[in-house]
Amino acid sequence: MAEKSHPDSIDRTNAFQDYYPDDYAHCFGCGRLNERGLKIKSYWDGNESVCRFLPNDYYTGGMETILYGGIIASLIDCHGAGTAAAAKARELDIQVKPGNMPRFVTAALKVDYLAPTPMGVELELRSTVKEIKGRKVIVSVTVSSGEALCAKGEGVYVQLRDESI
Repeated sequence: MAEKSHPDSIDRTNAFQDYYPDDYAHCFGCGRLNERGLKIKSYWDGNESVCRFLPNDYYTGGMETILYGGIIASLIDCHGAGTAAAAKARELDIQVKPGNMPRFVTAALKVDYLAPTPMGVELELRSTVKEIKGRKVIVSVTVSSGEALCAKGEGVYVQLRDESI
């Protein structure tokens, strides 16, 4: 059984994704072991989670100055899943260590594209947990470029069954 501690027991110097077990760390969006992936990193900022991401110049959509919508969806998906895992760890009061972060998969994802997302600018993703019910966590995510809200999304994430968590 995982050790228990303070509800905000995730080390703020490490991202949620740094705690994923190696066999779960190959995701294109957030896998630290995927050499060609986005390798996003998410952290708590109070009751919200935050991720900052600077897209590579080859992630263009349509025009060279606009980010491809599939990358935006991937960012929302993986940041949301990481937030779901960290929120569940908080709820269970787990002392998270490398390899024992609760694991989640996406059951549903909705993305609204609100404005063109520019290339060459760091994006900020912010998430809030809307609901935790058993193994299901619902997370809302916004994507901003500077002051401009570019996209928003909502994901339904389901915790994988794991006897050790």
